[in-house]
Amino acid sequence: MSSKAAPPAEPSPPAEPPPPPRSDVRASRVYILSRAPILSLVRRGLSIAALVVLDVVGLALGIYLALVLRQLVRGEGDVLWGLLWREGPADWLKWAAPITVLVFAQAGLYRIRERRPGAGRVLASLIVVALIVLAFGIGTNYDFSTSGLIPTAVVMSALAIGLLRAAYDSVSLELMRVAGIRRRVVLVGEGENLSRLKRSLAATRGGLGYEFVGAVARERPPGLDHLGSREELSLVLEQVRPDEVILSEADLDERGVLEVVEQAHRQGIRVRLAPETTDLLVQRGEYVPGQGAPLFELRPPVLTGWDWATKRGFDIVVSILVAVLLLPLWLVIGLAVKLGSRGPVFFVDRRIGVGEREFGMLKFRTMVADASSLQPQLEAKNEAEGALFKMQDDPRVTGIGRVLRRLSLDEVPQIVNVLRGEMSLVGPRPLPLRDYRLLEDWHRARYAVLPGMTGLWQISGRSGLTFDDLVRLDFTYLENWSIWLDVTIIAKTIPAVLMRRGAY
Repeated sequence: MSSKAAPPAEPSPPAEPPPPPRSDVRASRVYILSRAPILSLVRRGLSIAALVVLDVVGLALGIYLALVLRQLVRGEGDVLWGLLWREGPADWLKWAAPITVLVFAQAGLYRIRERRPGAGRVLASLIVVALIVLAFGIGTNYDFSTSGLIPTAVVMSALAIGLLRAAYDSVSLELMRVAGIRRRVVLVGEGENLSRLKRSLAATRGGLGYEFVGAVARERPPGLDHLGSREELSLVLEQVRPDEVILSEADLDERGVLEVVEQAHRQGIRVRLAPETTDLLVQRGEYVPGQGAPLFELRPPVLTGWDWATKRGFDIVVSILVAVLLLPLWLVIGLAVKLGSRGPVFFVDRRIGVGEREFGMLKFRTMVADASSLQPQLEAKNEAEGALFKMQDDPRVTGIGRVLRRLSLDEVPQIVNVLRGEMSLVGPRPLPLRDYRLLEDWHRARYAVLPGMTGLWQISGRSGLTFDDLVRLDFTYLENWSIWLDVTIIAKTIPAVLMRRGAY
Protein backbone atom coordinates (compact mmCIF):
# COMPACT_ATOMS: atom_id res chain seq x y z
CA MET A 1 0.00 0.00 0.00
CA SER A 2 1.60 3.16 -1.17
CA SER A 3 1.14 6.36 0.63
CA LYS A 4 1.06 9.73 -0.95
CA ALA A 5 3.25 12.40 0.56
CA ALA A 6 1.25 15.19 2.06
CA PRO A 7 1.72 18.50 0.35
CA PRO A 8 3.98 20.83 2.23
CA ALA A 9 2.10 23.06 4.61
CA GLU A 10 1.81 26.64 3.62
CA PRO A 11 4.12 28.79 5.63
CA SER A 12 2.22 30.49 8.41
CA PRO A 13 2.43 34.27 8.50
CA PRO A 14 5.09 35.52 10.84
CA ALA A 15 3.74 36.01 14.34
CA GLU A 16 3.33 39.61 15.43
CA PRO A 17 5.96 40.61 17.94
CA PRO A 18 4.57 40.73 21.47
CA PRO A 19 3.86 44.22 22.76
CA PRO A 20 6.78 45.64 24.67
CA PRO A 21 6.33 45.16 28.40
CA ARG A 22 5.22 48.25 30.25
CA SER A 23 7.91 49.63 32.48
CA ASP A 24 7.77 52.03 35.37
CA VAL A 25 9.05 55.40 34.18
CA ARG A 26 10.73 55.91 37.56
CA ALA A 27 13.01 52.94 36.86
CA SER A 28 14.35 54.66 33.77
CA ARG A 29 17.85 56.06 33.99
CA VAL A 30 16.66 59.02 31.93
CA TYR A 31 13.97 59.85 34.48
CA ILE A 32 16.33 59.52 37.43
CA LEU A 33 18.76 61.94 35.78
CA SER A 34 16.06 64.32 34.60
CA ARG A 35 15.61 67.79 36.05
CA ALA A 36 12.49 67.23 38.20
CA PRO A 37 13.74 64.45 40.52
CA ILE A 38 17.15 66.07 40.88
CA LEU A 39 15.62 69.41 41.90
CA SER A 40 13.25 67.62 44.26
CA LEU A 41 16.17 65.76 45.85
CA VAL A 42 18.16 68.99 46.24
CA ARG A 43 15.18 70.80 47.81
CA ARG A 44 14.61 67.94 50.26
CA GLY A 45 18.29 67.89 51.19
CA LEU A 46 18.38 71.63 51.79
CA SER A 47 15.14 71.48 53.80
CA ILE A 48 16.46 68.70 56.04
CA ALA A 49 19.81 70.48 56.50
CA ALA A 50 18.04 73.72 57.46
CA LEU A 51 15.82 71.95 59.98
CA VAL A 52 18.80 70.11 61.52
CA VAL A 53 20.68 73.40 61.95
CA LEU A 54 17.64 75.09 63.49
CA ASP A 55 17.07 72.16 65.86
CA VAL A 56 20.69 72.20 67.08
CA VAL A 57 20.57 75.99 67.52
CA GLY A 58 17.27 75.68 69.40
CA LEU A 59 18.71 72.93 71.60
CA ALA A 60 21.75 75.05 72.46
CA LEU A 61 19.54 78.06 73.13
CA GLY A 62 17.25 75.99 75.36
CA ILE A 63 20.18 74.66 77.43
CA TYR A 64 21.61 78.17 77.71
CA LEU A 65 18.29 79.63 78.89
CA ALA A 66 17.97 76.83 81.45
CA LEU A 67 21.46 77.68 82.75
CA VAL A 68 20.57 81.36 82.86
CA LEU A 69 17.45 80.63 84.90
CA ARG A 70 19.52 78.53 87.30
CA GLN A 71 22.00 81.37 87.70
CA LEU A 72 19.20 83.84 88.39
CA VAL A 73 17.61 81.52 90.95
CA ARG A 74 20.96 81.13 92.70
CA GLY A 75 21.51 84.88 92.62
CA GLU A 76 24.67 84.61 90.53
CA GLY A 77 25.28 87.31 87.94
CA ASP A 78 27.15 85.65 85.05
CA VAL A 79 24.55 84.95 82.38
CA LEU A 80 26.68 85.57 79.29
CA TRP A 81 26.82 83.11 76.36
CA GLY A 82 30.16 81.81 77.63
CA LEU A 83 28.23 80.28 80.53
CA LEU A 84 27.15 77.51 78.16
CA TRP A 85 30.72 76.39 77.56
CA ARG A 86 32.09 76.81 81.12
CA GLU A 87 29.39 74.73 82.82
CA GLY A 88 29.46 70.93 82.94
CA PRO A 89 26.05 70.50 81.24
CA ALA A 90 27.49 72.24 78.19
CA ASP A 91 29.40 69.02 77.49
CA TRP A 92 26.04 67.35 76.94
CA LEU A 93 25.48 69.42 73.82
CA LYS A 94 28.38 67.74 72.02
CA TRP A 95 26.57 64.43 71.98
CA ALA A 96 23.02 65.53 72.87
CA ALA A 97 22.85 67.34 69.51
CA PRO A 98 23.36 64.21 67.35
CA ILE A 99 21.10 62.20 69.69
CA THR A 100 18.41 64.86 69.28
CA VAL A 101 18.74 64.76 65.49
CA LEU A 102 18.44 60.95 65.49
CA VAL A 103 15.42 60.98 67.80
CA PHE A 104 13.78 63.72 65.71
CA ALA A 105 14.41 61.72 62.54
CA GLN A 106 12.87 58.63 64.12
CA ALA A 107 9.84 60.71 65.14
CA GLY A 108 9.33 61.89 61.54
CA LEU A 109 10.25 65.51 62.23
CA TYR A 110 12.28 65.71 59.01
CA ARG A 111 9.54 64.45 56.71
CA ILE A 112 8.09 66.54 53.92
CA ARG A 113 6.09 69.54 55.10
CA GLU A 114 2.63 67.94 54.71
CA ARG A 115 3.57 64.86 56.76
CA ARG A 116 5.79 66.55 59.33
CA PRO A 117 4.41 66.40 62.91
CA GLY A 118 4.01 69.59 64.90
CA ALA A 119 5.05 71.06 68.23
CA GLY A 120 3.59 68.19 70.23
CA ARG A 121 5.97 65.68 68.66
CA VAL A 122 8.91 68.05 69.23
CA LEU A 123 8.18 68.14 72.96
CA ALA A 124 7.69 64.36 73.13
CA SER A 125 10.99 63.77 71.32
CA LEU A 126 12.87 66.14 73.62
CA ILE A 127 11.51 64.24 76.62
CA VAL A 128 13.00 61.06 75.10
CA VAL A 129 16.33 62.87 74.65
CA ALA A 130 16.19 64.06 78.27
CA LEU A 131 15.60 60.50 79.49
CA ILE A 132 18.63 59.32 77.50
CA VAL A 133 20.72 62.14 79.02
CA LEU A 134 19.49 61.25 82.49
CA ALA A 135 20.26 57.55 81.98
CA PHE A 136 23.75 58.39 80.73
CA GLY A 137 24.35 60.72 83.68
CA ILE A 138 23.26 58.10 86.20
CA GLY A 139 25.39 55.47 84.48
CA THR A 140 28.48 57.69 84.63
CA ASN A 141 27.78 58.87 88.21
CA TYR A 142 27.35 62.46 87.06
CA ASP A 143 26.51 64.81 89.92
CA PHE A 144 23.18 66.48 89.10
CA SER A 145 23.58 69.51 91.34
CA THR A 146 20.28 71.01 90.16
CA SER A 147 17.46 68.52 89.65
CA GLY A 148 15.32 71.05 87.79
CA LEU A 149 17.89 71.77 85.08
CA ILE A 150 16.88 68.92 82.74
CA PRO A 151 13.10 69.57 82.70
CA THR A 152 13.74 73.31 82.38
CA ALA A 153 16.07 72.66 79.44
CA VAL A 154 13.41 70.45 77.82
CA VAL A 155 10.74 73.17 78.06
CA MET A 156 13.08 75.94 76.89
CA SER A 157 14.42 73.84 74.01
CA ALA A 158 10.89 72.90 72.95
CA LEU A 159 9.90 76.58 72.86
CA ALA A 160 13.05 77.62 71.00
CA ILE A 161 12.88 74.79 68.44
CA GLY A 162 9.14 75.29 67.99
CA LEU A 163 9.54 79.01 67.31
CA LEU A 164 12.47 78.47 64.93
CA ARG A 165 10.60 75.78 63.01
CA ALA A 166 7.46 77.93 62.81
CA ALA A 167 9.53 80.83 61.47
CA TYR A 168 11.20 78.53 58.94
CA ASP A 169 7.87 77.14 57.71
CA SER A 170 6.37 80.62 57.41
CA VAL A 171 9.36 82.17 55.61
CA SER A 172 9.91 79.25 53.24
CA LEU A 173 6.22 79.15 52.34
CA GLU A 174 6.14 82.86 51.61
CA LEU A 175 9.27 82.59 49.47
CA MET A 176 7.74 79.74 47.46
CA ARG A 177 4.50 81.67 47.04
CA VAL A 178 6.36 84.79 45.90
CA ALA A 179 8.34 82.64 43.46
CA GLY A 180 5.06 81.25 42.12
CA ILE A 181 5.82 77.67 43.18
CA ARG A 182 2.61 75.67 43.44
CA ARG A 183 1.60 72.01 43.36
CA ARG A 184 0.11 71.21 39.96
CA VAL A 185 -2.83 68.88 40.52
CA VAL A 186 -5.11 66.78 38.33
CA LEU A 187 -8.43 65.75 39.93
CA VAL A 188 -10.05 62.44 39.02
CA GLY A 189 -13.74 61.79 39.68
CA GLU A 190 -17.07 63.10 38.51
CA GLY A 191 -19.20 66.24 38.51
CA GLU A 192 -20.09 68.13 41.66
CA ASN A 193 -17.87 65.94 43.86
CA LEU A 194 -14.80 67.26 42.02
CA SER A 195 -15.98 70.85 42.28
CA ARG A 196 -16.54 70.41 46.02
CA LEU A 197 -13.10 68.80 46.37
CA LYS A 198 -11.50 71.71 44.53
CA ARG A 199 -13.20 74.25 46.82
CA SER A 200 -12.04 72.36 49.90
CA LEU A 201 -8.44 72.19 48.73
CA ALA A 202 -8.43 75.84 47.65
CA ALA A 203 -9.82 76.97 51.03
CA THR A 204 -7.03 75.30 53.03
CA ARG A 205 -4.31 77.90 53.57
CA GLY A 206 -1.98 75.90 55.77
CA GLY A 207 0.57 74.88 53.12
CA LEU A 208 1.77 75.34 49.57
CA GLY A 209 -1.11 76.24 47.28
CA TYR A 210 -2.58 74.10 44.52
CA GLU A 211 -2.68 74.88 40.82
CA PHE A 212 -5.63 72.94 39.44
CA VAL A 213 -4.58 71.81 35.98
CA GLY A 214 -7.95 70.23 35.29
CA ALA A 215 -10.13 67.18 35.79
CA VAL A 216 -10.27 63.69 34.32
CA ALA A 217 -13.97 62.78 34.15
CA ARG A 218 -16.72 61.74 31.77
CA GLU A 219 -17.99 65.31 31.50
CA ARG A 220 -16.57 68.73 32.32
CA PRO A 221 -17.10 69.49 36.05
CA PRO A 222 -18.15 73.04 37.00
CA GLY A 223 -15.16 75.31 37.50
CA LEU A 224 -12.53 72.91 36.12
CA ASP A 225 -10.95 72.32 32.72
CA HIS A 226 -11.87 68.96 31.21
CA LEU A 227 -8.67 67.09 30.30
CA GLY A 228 -10.24 63.83 29.15
CA SER A 229 -11.93 60.64 30.30
CA ARG A 230 -10.46 58.03 32.64
CA GLU A 231 -9.59 55.86 29.62
CA GLU A 232 -7.32 58.70 28.49
CA LEU A 233 -5.69 59.24 31.90
CA SER A 234 -2.28 57.85 30.96
CA LEU A 235 -2.02 60.15 27.94
CA VAL A 236 -3.31 63.13 29.96
CA LEU A 237 -0.69 62.62 32.67
CA GLU A 238 2.06 62.27 30.08
CA GLN A 239 1.02 65.56 28.49
CA VAL A 240 0.43 67.77 31.53
CA ARG A 241 2.95 66.15 33.97
CA PRO A 242 1.25 67.20 37.24
CA ASP A 243 2.87 66.93 40.66
CA GLU A 244 -0.11 65.08 42.13
CA VAL A 245 -3.24 63.21 41.17
CA ILE A 246 -6.08 63.48 43.71
CA LEU A 247 -8.95 61.00 43.48
CA SER A 248 -12.51 61.51 44.63
CA GLU A 249 -13.16 58.02 45.98
CA ALA A 250 -16.92 58.50 45.96
CA ASP A 251 -16.85 58.35 42.13
CA LEU A 252 -14.56 55.32 41.69
CA ASP A 253 -14.94 51.64 42.44
CA GLU A 254 -12.04 49.59 43.77
CA ARG A 255 -10.85 48.56 40.29
CA GLY A 256 -10.99 52.16 39.09
CA VAL A 257 -8.91 53.40 42.04
CA LEU A 258 -6.27 50.70 41.45
CA GLU A 259 -6.05 51.54 37.74
CA VAL A 260 -5.60 55.26 38.37
CA VAL A 261 -2.95 54.62 41.02
CA GLU A 262 -1.07 52.23 38.73
CA GLN A 263 -1.06 54.62 35.78
CA ALA A 264 0.07 57.58 37.89
CA HIS A 265 2.80 55.66 39.70
CA ARG A 266 4.18 54.39 36.39
CA GLN A 267 4.83 58.03 35.51
CA GLY A 268 6.32 58.88 38.89
CA ILE A 269 3.35 61.02 39.98
CA ARG A 270 2.14 61.14 43.58
CA VAL A 271 -1.42 59.95 44.19
CA ARG A 272 -3.71 61.08 47.00
CA LEU A 273 -7.19 59.87 47.85
CA ALA A 274 -10.07 61.99 49.16
CA PRO A 275 -12.12 59.35 51.01
CA GLU A 276 -15.83 59.22 51.55
CA THR A 277 -17.06 60.21 55.00
CA THR A 278 -18.11 56.63 55.67
CA ASP A 279 -14.49 55.52 55.15
CA LEU A 280 -13.39 57.82 57.96
CA LEU A 281 -15.86 56.05 60.24
CA VAL A 282 -14.90 52.57 59.04
CA GLN A 283 -11.34 53.19 60.24
CA ARG A 284 -12.72 52.51 63.71
CA GLY A 285 -14.22 49.24 62.50
CA GLU A 286 -13.76 46.17 64.68
CA TYR A 287 -14.01 42.75 63.02
CA VAL A 288 -16.84 40.57 64.37
CA PRO A 289 -15.90 36.87 63.90
CA GLY A 290 -18.28 33.94 63.55
CA GLN A 291 -20.68 35.56 61.08
CA GLY A 292 -21.78 34.23 57.72
CA ALA A 293 -20.19 37.23 56.00
CA PRO A 294 -17.27 39.42 57.03
CA LEU A 295 -18.75 42.18 59.20
CA PHE A 296 -17.21 45.18 60.89
CA GLU A 297 -18.81 46.81 63.90
CA LEU A 298 -18.50 50.59 63.73
CA ARG A 299 -17.48 51.78 67.16
CA PRO A 300 -18.46 55.32 68.20
CA PRO A 301 -15.55 57.80 68.23
CA VAL A 302 -15.38 58.21 72.01
CA LEU A 303 -12.43 58.67 74.34
CA THR A 304 -12.52 56.26 77.28
CA GLY A 305 -10.29 54.93 80.02
CA TRP A 306 -6.73 56.20 80.11
CA ASP A 307 -7.21 58.36 77.01
CA TRP A 308 -10.09 60.22 78.67
CA ALA A 309 -8.17 60.64 81.96
CA THR A 310 -5.10 61.98 80.11
CA LYS A 311 -7.09 64.46 78.06
CA ARG A 312 -9.16 65.64 81.03
CA GLY A 313 -6.09 66.08 83.25
CA PHE A 314 -4.36 68.06 80.49
CA ASP A 315 -7.44 70.27 80.10
CA ILE A 316 -7.64 71.06 83.82
CA VAL A 317 -3.94 71.85 84.32
CA VAL A 318 -3.62 74.04 81.21
CA SER A 319 -6.95 75.82 81.85
CA ILE A 320 -5.94 76.81 85.38
CA LEU A 321 -2.60 78.16 84.14
CA VAL A 322 -4.23 80.11 81.31
CA ALA A 323 -6.95 81.53 83.62
CA VAL A 324 -4.35 82.82 86.08
CA LEU A 325 -1.95 84.20 83.47
CA LEU A 326 -4.68 85.93 81.43
CA LEU A 327 -6.57 87.45 84.37
CA PRO A 328 -5.25 91.00 83.67
CA LEU A 329 -6.32 90.64 80.03
CA TRP A 330 -9.80 89.51 81.14
CA LEU A 331 -10.17 92.70 83.18
CA VAL A 332 -9.07 94.94 80.30
CA ILE A 333 -11.41 93.23 77.80
CA GLY A 334 -14.32 93.32 80.24
CA LEU A 335 -13.89 97.05 80.76
CA ALA A 336 -13.68 97.66 76.98
CA VAL A 337 -16.86 95.64 76.33
CA LYS A 338 -18.76 97.47 79.07
CA LEU A 339 -17.71 100.91 77.84
CA GLY A 340 -18.22 100.03 74.16
CA SER A 341 -21.96 99.32 74.18
CA ARG A 342 -24.96 98.79 76.43
CA GLY A 343 -25.34 95.31 77.89
CA PRO A 344 -23.53 92.70 80.01
CA VAL A 345 -19.80 91.89 79.72
CA PHE A 346 -20.37 88.19 79.14
CA PHE A 347 -22.72 86.46 76.74
CA VAL A 348 -24.06 82.97 77.45
CA ASP A 349 -24.52 81.27 74.08
CA ARG A 350 -26.71 78.16 74.13
CA ARG A 351 -24.79 75.38 72.38
CA ILE A 352 -25.07 71.62 71.90
CA GLY A 353 -22.36 69.58 73.58
CA VAL A 354 -21.42 65.97 74.29
CA GLY A 355 -24.35 63.56 74.08
CA GLU A 356 -26.29 66.25 72.17
CA ARG A 357 -27.05 67.98 75.49
CA GLU A 358 -27.54 71.75 75.64
CA PHE A 359 -25.19 73.91 77.71
CA GLY A 360 -24.33 77.60 78.12
CA MET A 361 -21.04 78.52 76.41
CA LEU A 362 -19.46 81.61 77.93
CA LYS A 363 -18.05 84.37 75.69
CA PHE A 364 -17.22 88.04 75.89
CA ARG A 365 -20.16 89.88 74.32
CA THR A 366 -19.31 91.04 70.79
CA MET A 367 -22.80 91.98 69.54
CA VAL A 368 -25.50 94.41 70.51
CA ALA A 369 -27.69 93.32 73.41
CA ASP A 370 -30.69 92.21 71.27
CA ALA A 371 -28.66 90.42 68.57
CA SER A 372 -30.58 87.13 68.69
CA SER A 373 -33.88 88.81 67.88
CA LEU A 374 -32.34 90.39 64.77
CA GLN A 375 -30.98 87.17 63.24
CA PRO A 376 -34.17 86.05 61.42
CA GLN A 377 -33.98 89.26 59.39
CA LEU A 378 -30.42 88.37 58.28
CA GLU A 379 -30.91 84.70 57.28
CA ALA A 380 -31.15 85.61 53.60
CA LYS A 381 -27.66 87.15 53.78
CA ASN A 382 -26.02 84.05 55.25
CA GLU A 383 -22.64 83.51 53.55
CA ALA A 384 -22.01 79.96 54.84
CA GLU A 385 -23.25 76.65 53.46
CA GLY A 386 -25.12 73.95 55.36
CA ALA A 387 -25.74 74.20 59.09
CA LEU A 388 -23.77 77.38 59.69
CA PHE A 389 -24.62 81.07 59.88
CA LYS A 390 -21.76 83.42 58.94
CA MET A 391 -21.70 87.02 57.75
CA GLN A 392 -18.46 88.84 57.08
CA ASP A 393 -20.06 92.22 57.80
CA ASP A 394 -22.66 91.33 60.41
CA PRO A 395 -24.32 94.65 61.43
CA ARG A 396 -24.97 93.33 64.95
CA VAL A 397 -21.25 93.18 65.83
CA THR A 398 -19.94 96.08 67.92
CA GLY A 399 -16.68 97.91 67.31
CA ILE A 400 -14.77 96.25 70.16
CA GLY A 401 -16.54 93.00 69.28
CA ARG A 402 -15.07 93.05 65.78
CA VAL A 403 -11.56 93.33 67.23
CA LEU A 404 -12.20 90.53 69.72
CA ARG A 405 -13.55 88.26 66.98
CA ARG A 406 -10.61 88.93 64.69
CA LEU A 407 -8.23 87.83 67.44
CA SER A 408 -10.62 85.18 68.84
CA LEU A 409 -10.31 86.81 72.27
CA ASP A 410 -14.07 86.56 72.73
CA GLU A 411 -13.55 82.80 73.17
CA VAL A 412 -11.24 83.11 76.20
CA PRO A 413 -13.99 82.79 78.89
CA GLN A 414 -14.70 79.26 77.63
CA ILE A 415 -11.85 78.26 79.96
CA VAL A 416 -14.63 78.27 82.58
CA ASN A 417 -16.62 75.74 80.51
CA VAL A 418 -13.51 73.55 80.29
CA LEU A 419 -13.07 73.59 84.07
CA ARG A 420 -16.77 72.74 84.49
CA GLY A 421 -16.33 69.67 82.27
CA GLU A 422 -18.66 71.02 79.56
CA MET A 423 -15.88 71.56 77.02
CA SER A 424 -12.32 70.51 76.23
CA LEU A 425 -9.41 72.67 75.07
CA VAL A 426 -9.39 70.79 71.73
CA GLY A 427 -12.31 69.09 70.03
CA PRO A 428 -15.19 69.62 67.59
CA ARG A 429 -16.60 73.12 67.88
CA PRO A 430 -20.05 73.27 69.54
CA LEU A 431 -22.83 74.55 67.30
CA PRO A 432 -25.57 77.06 68.16
CA LEU A 433 -29.10 75.70 68.45
CA ARG A 434 -30.07 77.18 65.09
CA ASP A 435 -27.22 75.36 63.30
CA TYR A 436 -27.74 72.11 65.21
CA ARG A 437 -31.34 71.81 63.98
CA LEU A 438 -30.06 71.79 60.38
CA LEU A 439 -27.63 68.89 60.84
CA GLU A 440 -27.86 65.70 58.83
CA ASP A 441 -27.79 62.34 60.61
CA TRP A 442 -24.20 61.50 59.63
CA HIS A 443 -22.99 64.75 61.25
CA ARG A 444 -24.03 63.67 64.75
CA ALA A 445 -21.07 61.37 65.45
CA ARG A 446 -19.15 64.53 66.39
CA TYR A 447 -21.25 64.76 69.59
CA ALA A 448 -19.70 61.62 71.12
CA VAL A 449 -16.90 63.72 72.67
CA LEU A 450 -16.60 67.03 74.52
CA PRO A 451 -16.68 70.06 72.22
CA GLY A 452 -13.49 72.11 72.08
CA MET A 453 -12.34 75.72 72.32
CA THR A 454 -10.20 75.07 69.24
CA GLY A 455 -9.78 72.25 66.77
CA LEU A 456 -8.84 71.33 63.23
CA TRP A 457 -11.46 73.84 62.04
CA GLN A 458 -9.39 76.72 63.38
CA ILE A 459 -6.11 75.67 61.73
CA SER A 460 -7.46 74.36 58.40
CA GLY A 461 -9.01 77.32 56.65
CA ARG A 462 -11.75 78.10 59.21
CA SER A 463 -14.64 79.99 57.57
CA GLY A 464 -13.32 79.22 54.07
CA LEU A 465 -14.47 75.58 54.32
CA THR A 466 -17.96 74.16 53.84
CA PHE A 467 -19.76 72.59 56.79
CA ASP A 468 -19.38 69.06 55.40
CA ASP A 469 -15.62 69.67 55.13
CA LEU A 470 -15.54 70.83 58.73
CA VAL A 471 -17.36 67.72 59.92
CA ARG A 472 -14.88 65.55 58.03
CA LEU A 473 -12.10 67.37 59.90
CA ASP A 474 -13.89 66.52 63.16
CA PHE A 475 -13.92 62.84 62.19
CA THR A 476 -10.24 62.99 61.27
CA TYR A 477 -9.42 64.47 64.68
CA LEU A 478 -11.46 61.84 66.53
CA GLU A 479 -9.81 58.98 64.63
CA ASN A 480 -6.26 60.23 65.20
CA TRP A 481 -6.47 61.73 68.70
CA SER A 482 -3.42 61.84 70.91
CA ILE A 483 -2.33 64.28 73.61
CA TRP A 484 0.45 65.42 71.26
CA LEU A 485 -2.11 66.14 68.55
CA ASP A 486 -3.91 68.40 71.06
CA VAL A 487 -0.64 70.19 71.88
CA THR A 488 0.07 70.64 68.16
CA ILE A 489 -3.40 72.04 67.42
CA ILE A 490 -3.14 74.50 70.33
CA ALA A 491 0.30 75.62 69.11
CA LYS A 492 -0.96 76.08 65.53
CA THR A 493 -4.10 77.93 66.66
CA ILE A 494 -2.06 80.93 67.81
CA PRO A 495 -0.49 81.76 64.38
CA ALA A 496 -3.79 80.89 62.66
CA VAL A 497 -5.56 83.47 64.83
CA LEU A 498 -2.83 86.10 64.44
CA MET A 499 -2.89 85.69 60.64
CA ARG A 500 -6.71 85.87 60.82
CA ARG A 501 -7.25 82.85 58.52
CA GLY A 502 -10.92 82.89 57.65
CA ALA A 503 -12.04 84.46 60.92
CA TYR A 504 -15.00 86.84 61.06
